Amino acid sequence: MAGQAERKRSNARVGLILAGVVVGMVGVSFASVPLYDLFCRVTGFGGTTQVADGAAAEVLDRRVTVRFDASVQPDLAWTFRPVQKTVDIKVGETKLAFYEAVNNSSEPIVGTATFNVTPEKAGLYFDKIDCFCFTEQVLQPGERVDMPVSFYVDPEMDKDIKMDGVTTITLSYTFYKAQDQSGAKTARTQASLKETGAGTGDAADVKG
Repeated sequence: MAGQAERKRSNARVGLILAGVVVGMVGVSFASVPLYDLFCRVTGFGGTTQVADGAAAEVLDRRVTVRFDASVQPDLAWTFRPVQKTVDIKVGETKLAFYEAVNNSSEPIVGTATFNVTPEKAGLYFDKIDCFCFTEQVLQPGERVDMPVSFYVDPEMDKDIKMDGVTTITLSYTFYKAQDQSGAKTARTQASLKETGAGTGDAADVKG
């Protein structure tokens, strides 16, 4: 009898543990996306860059080469490329670079960009002050725009022995067609109203 009671208590403990594991996994599944995003932004994991409010506190003599890379997903009818292939900067120096985007389609399209840097360990020290990737971009048919990114490499990088051999950092962007194309519809409506208004004005001029 004592053995059976002990087995029942043991089974009960195992059941409680398994239930706790299930509850924990469910909780993690709901929290994993925002927590993972926060983790990446804080640590630079996966090449995720940092966001800065202003320029670095100091500029060092150490120099790095920043390479620029661009790609577009197949369902987005845009051409997207870096205006400059590389820049050579001092660590801590603020730099402004540009990417060029062209809408090759016959309708307005909303695009959104993802980004990262390589080597991935450099993500913790690559600080963006301003970037087109922070907002969705709407391009009219045939429209060409230059998209700026202002950045610097954090001087704290010089104190990290893991970064001693890093002389080149690649900043990569990939543009996707945004799932929400309501901005494109708004742009199309505004363009239509503008054309209608212009046409009405021309007609009035002719009549007068």
